[in-house]
Amino acid sequence: MIRFGTNPIAWANDDDQSIGKDIPTERILIEAGRLIGFDGIENGHRWPQDDPEALRALLADYGLVFVSGWYSTELLVRSVEDEIAAVQGHLAKLKHNGCKVCIVCECSNTVHGNADVAVNDRPRLSADEMAAFGARMEEFAAYLAGEGITLVYHHHMGTVVESPEEIDAFMAATGPATHLLFDAGHCTFGGGNPEEVLRRHVGRVAHFHAKNIRPNVTARVRAEGMSFLEGVLAGAFTVPGDQDGAVDFGPLLSILKEAGYDGWIVIEAEQDPEVRNPLLYQTLGLHTLKRIAREVGLV
Repeated sequence: MIRFGTNPIAWANDDDQSIGKDIPTERILIEAGRLIGFDGIENGHRWPQDDPEALRALLADYGLVFVSGWYSTELLVRSVEDEIAAVQGHLAKLKHNGCKVCIVCECSNTVHGNADVAVNDRPRLSADEMAAFGARMEEFAAYLAGEGITLVYHHHMGTVVESPEEIDAFMAATGPATHLLFDAGHCTFGGGNPEEVLRRHVGRVAHFHAKNIRPNVTARVRAEGMSFLEGVLAGAFTVPGDQDGAVDFGPLLSILKEAGYDGWIVIEAEQDPEVRNPLLYQTLGLHTLKRIAREVGLV
């Protein structure tokens, strides 16, 4: 079953919590659940973090379920055993809320949360380092699979898996337990053709972020050596349906349909809410995705 979700970073940013800090939590939930009509929402710093039932109950009051949430691995600097120990609280939250996937990104050396470092200056792995990293990630994914949760890896700007070549290398370095969170915006911003990359890996895609980019802004981020967070505030990201966006979601949803995709389609598009009203943009994004999904027969 295809379900449509959102992420609270459209209202209140996690990497820079000053962005959207004046927006009440209740407004986020009312707009996402009651006004726009999303089925679920991903994790954010505003939600209860250590009480899975409080999280479930809070979201349920607004007609929402917990989709899943970002988990930062540190497998480049710690053992799989230590990673398994570290994930237990997050895993309990996922299980209690009936989540199917754990969204994972390696963050031991990422720069995306540092406003003082250009996204161009992100870390990179050699071929041997990628192979070793992939082996550790696969072992961690196999553990999660044994717990009934699918690991979906989030390729992301400012991290060791950003470019299309790195997505390919990471997928080759991992095995059947490791799946992909395909993010259309990060793929495009990272230099990839989203149709080509999705088609190559759709058989292992278990989560989909319908993120769009404004190419004039992302080009500035690259040319001017801006940080990821500076790019966010400048308007690098947007939602499906925005005429300023570069991503055509029709072919992407068609690829998902052809592959028999069964899961969440989530709008994860952080913007400055003082400049771009989350209610208007998220409404546009959801209506656009539902229309396209009907047209291609995905729903």
